[in-house]
Amino acid sequence: MSAITVRNLSDETHRALKARAAAHQRSTEAEVRAILDAAVSSPDRPRLGTLLAAIGQETGADLDISREQIDRGPLDFA
Repeated sequence: MSAITVRNLSDETHRALKARAAAHQRSTEAEVRAILDAAVSSPDRPRLGTLLAAIGQETGADLDISREQIDRGPLDFA
């Protein structure tokens, strides 16, 4: 499992994280993990295939890729 260190966190931010963690009945570390997990798994976050298809459309490239293929994820070349 990976680990990170956050330096120079303001006292105000640290206090707010501790309060938020207490409100959710978990440790400050668990609260930070939950915040980070939510930030990177947002359903509003664009997917790579969607972004690439949009670039292709903007440049006029003729892409023969269906919306279903884009949303499905990585291609299986096996």
